[in-house]
Amino acid sequence: MLPQHLKQIRVLQLNNQENLERTLFRLEQGFELQFRLGPSLQGRSVSLHTNYPAAGEAFQRSCFRVLSWVNPAGREDDSDKYCSLDLQLAGSFHFHYSLGDGGRCGGGYLVVDPVLRVGPDDQVLPLDCITIQTYLAKCLGTLDLWPQRLQVAKETGYNMLHFTPLQTLGESRSCYSLADQLTFNPEFSPEGRSYGWADVGALVEKMKREWNMLSITDVVYNHTAANSPWLADHPECGYNLVNSPHLRPAWVLDRALSHLSDSIASGSYVAKGLPAEITSEAHLNALRSVLWQEVFPQVRLWEFFQVNVENVVAAFRTLLENHPKPDHNKRVGKGLRMIQDPSYRRYGNTIDMDSALEIFVPQSPAPHHLLECCDSLKQRLNELNGQQYHIVHQHQEQAANCIVGTVVYERLADHGPKLGPVNQKNPLVTRYFSFSSSELLSLEEELRLLEVPTATCHFLAHNGWVMGDDPLRNFAEPGSSVYLRRELVCWGDSVKLRYGAGPQDCPYLWAHMTRYTQTTAQHFHGVRLDNCHSTPLHVAETMLSAARAVRPDLYVIAELFTGSETLDNVFVNRLGISSLVREAMSAGDSHEEGRLVYRYGGQPVGALVQPSLRPLVPSIAHAMFLDITHDNECPIQLRSVLDALPSAAVVSMACCATGSTRGYDELVPHQISVVKEERVYPSWSAAPSASVGETSGQTGITAAKRAINLLHQELAAQGFIQVYVDQVDADTVAVTRHCPSTHQSVVTVSRTAFWDVKTHQYPPTTPPMFIPGKIEEVVFEARMVERHAGSYKRDDDVINGMPEYSVEIKEHIALAESTLVKPGVVTSKGRSEFIQEITFQKLTPGSAIAFRVSLDPRAQQVVGILRFYLTQFSPKYRKGSIPDLQTPPALKTPLAQLMSQLSLSDLNILLFRCDAEEEEDGGGCYGVPGWEKFRYAGLQGLISVLAEIRPTNDLGHPLCVNLRQGDWMLDYVSSRLVAREGPLAQVGQWLASMFDFLKLVPRYLIPCYFDAILVGAYGAALQSTYRLMSSFVQEGSSLVRLLALGSVQMCGVGRLPALPPLSSSLEDVPYRLSPVTGQKEQCCVSLAAGLPHFSSGIFRCWGRDSFIALRGLMLLTGRHLEARNVILGFAGTLRHGLVPNLLGGGRAARYNCRDAVWWWLQCVQDYVTQVPQGEDILLCPVTRMFPTDDCEPRPAGEVEQPLHDVIQEALQRHLQGISYRERGAGPKIDQHMRDEGFNVVVKVDPETGFVTGGNRFNCGTWMDKMGESERARNKGMPATPRDGAAVEIVGLCKSTLRWLLLLHKEGLYPYDGATVLREGKEEFIQYSWWDQAIQRSFEASFWVSGEAGDPLETRPDLVHKQHIYKDSFGASSAWCDYQLRPNFTIAMVVAPELFSTERAWKALEVAESKLLGTLGMKTLDPDDMVYCGVYDNALDNDNYNLAKGFNYHQGPEWLWPIGYFLRAKLFFSKKLGEEEYQRTVTLVKHLLSRHYTHLEGSPWKGLPELTNESGQHCPFSCETQAWSLATVLEVLYDL
Repeated sequence: MLPQHLKQIRVLQLNNQENLERTLFRLEQGFELQFRLGPSLQGRSVSLHTNYPAAGEAFQRSCFRVLSWVNPAGREDDSDKYCSLDLQLAGSFHFHYSLGDGGRCGGGYLVVDPVLRVGPDDQVLPLDCITIQTYLAKCLGTLDLWPQRLQVAKETGYNMLHFTPLQTLGESRSCYSLADQLTFNPEFSPEGRSYGWADVGALVEKMKREWNMLSITDVVYNHTAANSPWLADHPECGYNLVNSPHLRPAWVLDRALSHLSDSIASGSYVAKGLPAEITSEAHLNALRSVLWQEVFPQVRLWEFFQVNVENVVAAFRTLLENHPKPDHNKRVGKGLRMIQDPSYRRYGNTIDMDSALEIFVPQSPAPHHLLECCDSLKQRLNELNGQQYHIVHQHQEQAANCIVGTVVYERLADHGPKLGPVNQKNPLVTRYFSFSSSELLSLEEELRLLEVPTATCHFLAHNGWVMGDDPLRNFAEPGSSVYLRRELVCWGDSVKLRYGAGPQDCPYLWAHMTRYTQTTAQHFHGVRLDNCHSTPLHVAETMLSAARAVRPDLYVIAELFTGSETLDNVFVNRLGISSLVREAMSAGDSHEEGRLVYRYGGQPVGALVQPSLRPLVPSIAHAMFLDITHDNECPIQLRSVLDALPSAAVVSMACCATGSTRGYDELVPHQISVVKEERVYPSWSAAPSASVGETSGQTGITAAKRAINLLHQELAAQGFIQVYVDQVDADTVAVTRHCPSTHQSVVTVSRTAFWDVKTHQYPPTTPPMFIPGKIEEVVFEARMVERHAGSYKRDDDVINGMPEYSVEIKEHIALAESTLVKPGVVTSKGRSEFIQEITFQKLTPGSAIAFRVSLDPRAQQVVGILRFYLTQFSPKYRKGSIPDLQTPPALKTPLAQLMSQLSLSDLNILLFRCDAEEEEDGGGCYGVPGWEKFRYAGLQGLISVLAEIRPTNDLGHPLCVNLRQGDWMLDYVSSRLVAREGPLAQVGQWLASMFDFLKLVPRYLIPCYFDAILVGAYGAALQSTYRLMSSFVQEGSSLVRLLALGSVQMCGVGRLPALPPLSSSLEDVPYRLSPVTGQKEQCCVSLAAGLPHFSSGIFRCWGRDSFIALRGLMLLTGRHLEARNVILGFAGTLRHGLVPNLLGGGRAARYNCRDAVWWWLQCVQDYVTQVPQGEDILLCPVTRMFPTDDCEPRPAGEVEQPLHDVIQEALQRHLQGISYRERGAGPKIDQHMRDEGFNVVVKVDPETGFVTGGNRFNCGTWMDKMGESERARNKGMPATPRDGAAVEIVGLCKSTLRWLLLLHKEGLYPYDGATVLREGKEEFIQYSWWDQAIQRSFEASFWVSGEAGDPLETRPDLVHKQHIYKDSFGASSAWCDYQLRPNFTIAMVVAPELFSTERAWKALEVAESKLLGTLGMKTLDPDDMVYCGVYDNALDNDNYNLAKGFNYHQGPEWLWPIGYFLRAKLFFSKKLGEEEYQRTVTLVKHLLSRHYTHLEGSPWKGLPELTNESGQHCPFSCETQAWSLATVLEVLYDL
């Protein structure tokens, strides 16, 4: 078993209602396939079924098993949950999946390639190594002579033989018309011998062992020879007129045409302008006239589709006279409809009498009313018969067109066979049905046989193909009119086989063909499915399963003519086809031929290295690319004889299986007919010149083909998997095959000759080529030359080729020895990339030359050293690596060791930092000219873009272009780190040293190795990151880790300290020398609110944002010390009993929010409860910047007090009541706010205990949008003032009181209440009273039952939603209290004791139905009159509710509240029992999968601040927001 880092693992994501059955997924044996759940299935109960057998069990197509799910993280979410298959079997395997007990919700197929082996030691023959040659078996002579005839393939470098069927042939002698599928053709046995299948098998095995050559043969399932002896005993195996009566009208027409043919041949129609020899348009017109005037009227085909009007009317009248009631249950449909007679007798159709009785109702039972009614029916029946006549008339029109079209092709067309006069041997048209009679019968006598079943069971339909037909439809089954319309291109020697739906429908045929298949698989290594597109899929599936039971690694090829890649995939998937035959002859010129080479396999040269674990992506079918197939017309006739060599060279450079047909290499100037050819192939002669009946190395292009084939095999075996095709000029194609580990290349230049040189003017010269690297040798050079050996004369006994052409070839020569080219100057391109100019001297049409090219020696060495250093990341770089004998100092330490010395704030610089953060340091993110800037200056900025490039190898991407053009990006990545101090600089030096090597490789390789270096560095950085985090992250799922990366993304240290100074007596406070003053200063990590808008300067840190995000991004990730510093830093800025919203370093703080202090207090609580010895923080000294409300900022350390005293001050000030006017009130601090808005009032309601405050001109909670539009007149008006008691503040206050009371009880907090002044007197208010007041008042004040007469409801006129919690209590605009928003869920999480379970659950259900969005929560009920879900901050119009983004919190879907909603759902569902809890877990996992998908695809690797409605991207949102990441991470922690 391969080690895990080398094992190839593919991941297939399953999505709900995704049908992948027409998508091709190719895999290799030894791969592991993991099925993972897509967003639409995560969190749900999914059953995955497959017919891939369990280890040790045999494959059974209809036997499915359920795969078990594995969840490595074991808990929180389904992002890593998977089922896996260890693929060790070849073939086609089906999978499907379902939800719960429901039906299928998706499925598809897997095609696993066979492993082919050759030689005495069974070495693997990769599919791309295959070079195959086709032989018509009947041209090989007797079996004892086969080796000397097949030796031609061996000596020409082929490693696989394809034999047409070896069974007994039918009387037509077509290779594909088999009389007996089970017997070895007796013609292959010489007189006195009787060879059988065992003898063939022995020869096949001998060739595999001694010649390293595999053998495949055809299987023909669709038809059998018309004279197959077993058909006489088993006519049910074909489509006859008994089991397929729908063919009776077609048989009648076929017999009429047969008689017409006889009459034309005898001259009976000469007088009517239709002679036996049809040569003109007039003759064709005469034929049409005969068909319409005689044939069609004579056979009256319409009668098979009509009713007998008189009989039906009589039967109907009888029913009327007996007064029956219509049976509504038997009605066929609305209106009167004709029912086709299943036996297809003339006038045998019927109608639905119940419909007739309902439609044609007499006015009374009187005879004249009955007669009127019957006349109406008769009129309708005549109309229906007329319609049927019209339909048949259309069929006859098509039949006439097809008949005439066939005559044109077979007798008039230049490209047709020119059959000559109509006669017995070459009738007017091919018969569609077998028919034999011991005596000559007239047409009328033959038609009477229709009533004789013992005769009609032997009238069998012939097979053929239908131009443009649906290949998934069986054209002989009922519902098809192909035979009647004469659309079948018919093979008159073959009967189409009728399998039915399964063995039960035709037991003999299934058993017979199964034995045939097993015999074939026993003796051959593979099969070619003949006429695959017309073979019923279920038949081929079953037969190939039987074959693979005999030979598991069966190689299966087929040629499909569906005209659609999607349809091709249906066949490839269901049958497990290994390779599809592709024809070079389909190319009309050299450009198209080159395009096919690129199309059929390989990566682009310089492709990025793909990881071992990666998504399973759809692929195209593996190609078997042939220069000619045995069905193709002769290329010498279609192109020119000179093209044989260059086109073969072009084909052989394809990164797939390639091959040819015997005769191509010997320049046989005609198609070797599978029907008519009876001569034998020449044998091999070792002598230089071959005699008649022999082929030698001098024959045709044989010598060149050997070199071409051996090169093809070498390239595939040695991993030359990259391909580049260059059109040198109109006729010359250069194909490069490149090995990505050794960086050797082979470049083949072929000058094609699609047109005869005698009639086409080719350019006298070919443009020079410039080949990068060092040309080591000319692998071969060959050109077609005319020789004086006489002209071609067809031999009567042996298939011979043209003697007048041969090949001049040289192999493995130095460039200087070439006669086709001469070396030009060598020029330098960059530091170590050299370009060899090649001038063509004798590259005449019909020539090809192949160069072996390596990198310049210095570049080769540098690449080897680069690969050596990359092996620290993956052993896959060992091949081609060279140890560095002079290791640069920076590279002596492995990168992972250097990374292990980095702190998380160092990793913030290494991985992230957006443009604004870098600009603060005097830099910026790297920008690609003409494209865009990267999202981050750190590695993530590049990795995000490279991740988009890598799967498709988009080497034309601007990033790759920039890398090839210069070293700017390399220098940027390393120099921004080298400029730092300590471990970061060391990492930068490591990268710089690697890039020093990288700069010396050819430019086309730089993107590949740049990606490899960065991927390795990024992986090492992530490992170091997670090692520094909590066990929750280290052991967490992929989603947990992606979210935890947000901690590194958001938490950093800028050029200027963002936090106010902490007490100097605190331990473990980080210090540095200021980059501005050079003095020692604190450098604590701060939390950015969001990127890119809130990342630097005074807008980086916000109180509310920091403390909503702190638990998720700092406490849960294990960053306890940094969390402490943030808490204490903000504690030092307490003023008026509040902490600032905008921190501004403390000196530029704005105290304009009511909620930030309560979020801060919640975080102190979270710190104490979650951090080991967390209660110690309560005693930590806080250096107060504003010890009194009105003082100027005090120096650090002047006034210090323990944190618990700061907490106490905050609570005391709220109880006392807060009232002040913001300092500097006016446009300097807020250019939009009205004067009244600068007045801040906060107090505790003495009745309810609720913290209440604000006014209608300010917005003191997180919904803080201030109107900005003068045009819409909303400037200075808050969109959501939320004055009064905001529900989340009430919850946060209650949470704090509950916690402090518990701390006091445990002796950890010295206060149990606070003293306030009331009317000049001191009054002590106990926290227990405050806590109980809130508890007592909450539901009475906030619950909206919506029930009539609710005594607690003071404003029933404002209730518009039942079973919700108000958003606020006591707002100046009472309507706002009743608006449905997601804020109550915050209170549910922090203070669940306030809510009764039943009411909480009802409210959560309303929120789910009304507010739950794709990634976030709607900020306002969509039913609200001011709801608008699209935020556009640039829009300025007259709409008060929208202008300048006034609806910021009036509908757009914010992400952070979804964390609280889901946590509330989880908490309260547990109280409702296990069943409800599991349902909620399913919902939560399902919703979180969307966040995982967004994170995976986001170049920011974050979650946005908000989205527009339905999850649509909002361009005005921060692309990644701290609190969005944090609250989703908290949900996972709760799970």
